[in-house]
Amino acid sequence: MPDTTARLTPPRLCGVLGILILGLAWLALEAKLDPTNALSALFAPQLDDIDQIVTHYSWWPRLSIALLAGGGLGLAGVLMQQVLRNPLAAPTTLGVASGANLALLVTTLIAPGLLAFGREWVALIGGGLAMALVFLLAWRRGLAPMVVVLAGLVINLYFGALGTLLLLFHQEELKGLMIWGAGSLAQNNWDGVMFLGPRLALSLGLALLLLKPLAILELDDANAHSLGVSLKYLRLASLSLAVFATACVVSVVGVIGFIGLAAPAIVRLVGARRLGQRLIWSTLLGALLLAATDLLLQRLSGALPTLIPTGATTAALGAPLLLWLIPRFKLKTGQPSAQSTGLGQRRSAPAPWIAGLALALVSAVVIALGIGQGADGWHWQLPFMDDAMTEWRLPRMLAAGGAGIMLAVAGTLIQRMTGNPMASPEVLGISAGTAIALIGALLFMPGAGQMTLIGIGTLGALVTLGILIALNQRSGFLPERLLLSGVAITSLFEAVRSFVLAGGDPRGQQIIAWMAGSTYYVDLPTALVVASLAILLAGVARPFARWLDLLPLGASTASALGVAVLRSRLTLLGLVALLTASATLVVGPLSFVGLLAPHMARLAGLTRAREHLLGAAMMGALLMILADWLGRQWLFPNEIPAGLVASLLGAAYFLWGLRRL
Repeated sequence: MPDTTARLTPPRLCGVLGILILGLAWLALEAKLDPTNALSALFAPQLDDIDQIVTHYSWWPRLSIALLAGGGLGLAGVLMQQVLRNPLAAPTTLGVASGANLALLVTTLIAPGLLAFGREWVALIGGGLAMALVFLLAWRRGLAPMVVVLAGLVINLYFGALGTLLLLFHQEELKGLMIWGAGSLAQNNWDGVMFLGPRLALSLGLALLLLKPLAILELDDANAHSLGVSLKYLRLASLSLAVFATACVVSVVGVIGFIGLAAPAIVRLVGARRLGQRLIWSTLLGALLLAATDLLLQRLSGALPTLIPTGATTAALGAPLLLWLIPRFKLKTGQPSAQSTGLGQRRSAPAPWIAGLALALVSAVVIALGIGQGADGWHWQLPFMDDAMTEWRLPRMLAAGGAGIMLAVAGTLIQRMTGNPMASPEVLGISAGTAIALIGALLFMPGAGQMTLIGIGTLGALVTLGILIALNQRSGFLPERLLLSGVAITSLFEAVRSFVLAGGDPRGQQIIAWMAGSTYYVDLPTALVVASLAILLAGVARPFARWLDLLPLGASTASALGVAVLRSRLTLLGLVALLTASATLVVGPLSFVGLLAPHMARLAGLTRAREHLLGAAMMGALLMILADWLGRQWLFPNEIPAGLVASLLGAAYFLWGLRRL
C-alpha cells in the first residue's frame, strides 16, 4: 500500500490548512459584514455599527490569539521533544499548564484582589513554580532527559490533584475557571494579542539563535561532551524558553492540549527532518491547526446545546488524527531504551525490605479498620467485627487495597515491557477508554445498574485494547508506538472530561468524585470480588518474571535469549488491560498509582522482576489503603477521594526520591 504522506510536504500541508482557514473565515464574516467592511472593521471600525464593533473587538482578536497560541505551543513542543529526545514530550510535560491553572484556582479562592493586576501574571507565577520544581529535582543529574520527564510528570500529577481537590469542594465558585481551564479563545479586546505577540516573537527569535547548539542534542551525551557543550546549561536554557512560551499561552487562553504534541509529530512525518525546518514549520502548523479548529467550532456552535471550549475540541479532533498517523511513524526498534535504567540501587538481600513492606501493609489494615472518627470524636475499636466495620470500613479498605494492587502490577508490567519509566496504565489508554465508556453511561443512562455499568466499562476497555492491537500489530507492538497510541486515547478522555466540566451539567460533581478515585459507593460483595481478583491477577503476572527481566534489554537481545517478543508483548498487554479495567471500574482512573508504585518499589532497591512485582503490589495496596483512610479522616465529616490523597502522598514520596538521586 503506497504511503500517501510521502507526497505531502510541510508547505503543501500548511497551504491546505491556510485555504481552509480562509474559507471558514469568509463564511463567518459573510454572515455579518462584506469583506470590505470586515477589513475596515479590523483597522478603523465605525463606532455606530454594532457588527463592526463586535468584529473588531471580538472576532479579529480571537483569530489572532488562536494563531499566536497555536504557534507558541508548536514552538514549545519542538523544543521539548528535541531537548528530551522523546516524541511524547509536549508543553504540558513539565506541569506548566497545571501549575498555572492551580495558581489561578488558589488566587481566586484566597486572594481574588490579585487578579486585578492581570491573571496572566498569576498564571505565569504558577507555571514558573512548576518549572522551578522540575529543575530543582533534576539539577543534580544534569537535567538528564529521563529525570526531567519523570519530575515533570509527577509535578503535573501533584498540581492536577490539588486543582481537582479545590474544584471538588468549590465547584460553584470556580465554575468560570473550569471553562478557562478547558481552553477558551473568546476575546473582548486586543489585550491578549498585545501581551502574547511580542513574547512569542521573542521566544521564536531566541529559539532560532539556539539552533546550532540544539542540533548537538541529537547526539548522545558522551559525543556532546566531547564537543565541549555544557548539556546542563543548554537544556536549562532550552527548556526555560519552551516553558516561558507555554506559560504565556496558558496565562491568556487556558490549557490547550495536543497542539504541542501533534504539530511537531506531523511536520516530522511529512518530511521535515532538520531541526530548523521543524522549528519553523511546527510553529506555523500549530498556529494553523488551532485557528482552523476554532473557526470550525464557531461554525458549529449554533447547533450545540452548551459552550464547547476550543482546547477540549483540539484534543477531541486531534486524537483520531494522531491515531491515524501512528502507523506511519518510522520509529527505531530493537534497541534498549536509554531511559530503562532503574532508579535506586539493587538490594543484595531484598527479603528484609519486602518483610518491612508487609509489616507496614498489615499496620495500615489495622489502622483502617480500627481507628476512625465518629460523632463522639476519635475512637479505637476492638474487636473489629461490628456493623460499622462490615458495612463501611471493610468494603472500602478491600476495594482500595485491591485497586492499588491491580494498578501497581499493571504499571510494573508496562514499564518493564516497554523499558520506559514514563509508561503507566493511563499512558497506555486503557483506563481512559474505560472512563470514557462509564462517563457516557452516567450521562445517557442515568438509571443503569451496577452490572450494566460494569459491562459498559468492560466494553470500553476491550474496544481500547482492540484499537491498540489494530494500530500496533504490524509493528510488533513497538513500545514507542504503543505509548503514542495511549497518549492519543488519553487525550480523547481529557477532551470528554473537559466537555462535561465546562458544560455545567449537575452530574459533573459526581463524575469529578468518581474520577478522583472515591470508594464511597463500594459494598462488601463488590469489595470481596475486587480483592480476590487483585490477588488472582497478581499471581498470574508472577510467572512472566523472566520476560520482564529480558524485555527491557531490547527486542533483538530478548529474542536472542529465547523470548518470543511479539507473543510476550501481546500477552502482557492483555494482562495490563484486564488489571487496569478492573481497577478503573471500581475506583475510577487512578493511573498515578501505576506510575508511582513501581518507582517507589524500585527506589527501595527491588529491581529484579519477581521482587519488583511483589514490592510494587504491596506498595500500591499500602498507598491506596492509607489514602482512603486519610481521605475519610482529614476533613471529617467531609471526605477527600482516595485517588487524590494517594496522588498527593505518592507524588511527595516520589519527588523526595528523585531529589536524592
